[in-house]
Amino acid sequence: MHISRLQLINYRNFSRATVKFEKGVNTIIGENGSGKTNLFRAMRLLLDENLLRMAYRLDDRDFHRGLGEWRGHWIIISLEFTDVSQDETIQSLFLHGVGNISGTLVDRANYNLVFRPKASIRQKLAELTPGDTAALAALRQEIDITDYETVFTGKSSADFTDPTVYRTLVGDFEAVTFPSELTPPEIGGIVPGIFSISREIGFTFIQALRDVVSEFQNNRTNPLLTLLKGKSGEIDDAAFAPITDLVLNLNDAIEGLDDVRTIRTDIRDTITDAAGETYSPKSLSIRSDLSSEPDRLFQSLKLFVGEAEAGYEGGIHELSLGGANLIYLTLKLLEFKYQKVKETFANFLIVEEPEAHIHTHIQKTLFDRLNYDDTQIIYSTHSTHISEASNVENINILGRNGTVCEVYQPSAGLDSTEIGNIQRYLDAVRSNLLFAKSILLVEGDAEEILIPIMIKQVLGLSLDELGISLINIRSTGFENVAVLFHDQRIQKNCAIITDLDKAFINLMPDPLDGEDEKKAKKRALGSQTSGQKRAISLTSFSDGNKWLSTHFSDHTFEVDFISTGNSAAVVSVVGEVYTDTATIALAKADLESGDVAKFGKRVLTMARHVGKGWFAIIVGKAIKPDVHIPGYILNAIFKAHGSVSDEILATIIDYRLKVQIQANGVLPAQVDPMRAQLARFRTGDIDFSDVRNEMLKAFPHDRINNILATL
Repeated sequence: MHISRLQLINYRNFSRATVKFEKGVNTIIGENGSGKTNLFRAMRLLLDENLLRMAYRLDDRDFHRGLGEWRGHWIIISLEFTDVSQDETIQSLFLHGVGNISGTLVDRANYNLVFRPKASIRQKLAELTPGDTAALAALRQEIDITDYETVFTGKSSADFTDPTVYRTLVGDFEAVTFPSELTPPEIGGIVPGIFSISREIGFTFIQALRDVVSEFQNNRTNPLLTLLKGKSGEIDDAAFAPITDLVLNLNDAIEGLDDVRTIRTDIRDTITDAAGETYSPKSLSIRSDLSSEPDRLFQSLKLFVGEAEAGYEGGIHELSLGGANLIYLTLKLLEFKYQKVKETFANFLIVEEPEAHIHTHIQKTLFDRLNYDDTQIIYSTHSTHISEASNVENINILGRNGTVCEVYQPSAGLDSTEIGNIQRYLDAVRSNLLFAKSILLVEGDAEEILIPIMIKQVLGLSLDELGISLINIRSTGFENVAVLFHDQRIQKNCAIITDLDKAFINLMPDPLDGEDEKKAKKRALGSQTSGQKRAISLTSFSDGNKWLSTHFSDHTFEVDFISTGNSAAVVSVVGEVYTDTATIALAKADLESGDVAKFGKRVLTMARHVGKGWFAIIVGKAIKPDVHIPGYILNAIFKAHGSVSDEILATIIDYRLKVQIQANGVLPAQVDPMRAQLARFRTGDIDFSDVRNEMLKAFPHDRINNILATL
């Protein structure tokens, strides 16, 4: 049996979300604040016996903030199980509790937590006149959290994430219409308290590793103590009797020491002298408190580990953070193994962000091997190294859309060939596209190296600060990866940057052409034809998909970099490519000619001469804040980013004012009037168009003006 679906309605930062799981290992990834911890807590409210009592203590802070007024709404957490065991005991549990019957056996089951107003409140809501918003508002003001109840239900048939279904079951707060049926059958039957799924399954939760040393010092959370307590109950009294005798003899021996007996006598005499015989204690002893009970005795055991130095074992507090975390994780996994042998009919292991301080090689090895028979494993992670070991079909991605957290399944709706193509791309380098807020896909090293440098130099913000991940596909097979970004899958902006490879030389055959000219024209024609086909294919591929956009250079990145107005940057590094004086002079002349046939051929020759990636590194050193960013790249950046906030715009303009002082020699006093206008923009006294016009008037030649004009 395994969990196949989790639905969250109005729970914390989830308005309505569906998380899908498969057998085996499942991965949940997402940015900070996207709801990973809340998702795990929701599952624990239904399955973790240690947390189950908390299910009855939900409060108004557990309602999704996007609701505004929470009163009257419901929180619903729904788990669906698939491949339910055919064992007679299990079948009996689900037939009476939460199962959905197919034929004579249960093969699928739902188990729901419903936090809703009590029947008296639901009755008052049902009696409201449709459309009477004033009466609804008045009633809601009378409701507080004590008017709510928690019920567990099964055999439900409703898709709780469907807004229409929710309005039918709970009510339409805008139209002020509420169902007269106080307990709609669609939510399922209430599960009696005697039927407890949590007691019949193996469930282990390993929380995020924050402070491992304190966990070991706490008797309640110490994983070693948990393991020892479990084993202490299995020790035969007869087998433990010799140890009990040793402890009792040790206690007696300590108590009988002359110094101990002397101090005991001195204490008693001093009390008698101070308070008198009447008020003194009737007896007083100094005894060893070492317990002879296995459970208590095991509490004195500590774990000592030799991490690096041979022959020396230290306490947990002496280990490195990574070493301590690895030990903690290992003990929790062992705790799970001990629990698993108790023949529960389903086993679930939930691990929250296990990668903290653990070396990347250990991360990959550990989670490549983290696979137990008859166990469903669900873990959340920020690690690209762990996600590399994940099957894309078993990944859920959590993303934030304002105050709402959404869940995406990257393989939804794809065939096996498409899934296989994506899986091959998700190595440790490229898997970061699953973690990104937005994505740029590029085809080569030059774009990967130089685009981030240009953006940082011109805008003063890195791509990371803009929330954009740049992924080098190292080919033109964009469709294999870009297929991820779709309404059915990952709903994040993805911009594709590639070359049209339009020829910049005359392709007409000439009888005077030598063999080299003929070959060059043939190659250029082939590249141009491929570029045209690629443009048609990518445009058709992205057409109608609001998450995808395509952006083309006319020729290639290097050629368009110069044609945009950056010849001086390339000229400045010619001496790092060539050593011959005559060649250097000729190269500079070609680059400064303004003739695309000359500078295009020269820049590509230079790139091939030292390698495109190395050439980009050389050019990167020459890029300054006055660089011209090609228009197709800017379009891709802002298409991927989406709407630009006023705060980001203000940060960019403020950076350009610093450029005026530091790079252009403008006096600070000359910048002050524009800073004053920028301050007014930050406080909302003027809008973006106003501050943009002010910047254009103050510094008309600054690179940022052309960019601001497009926003």
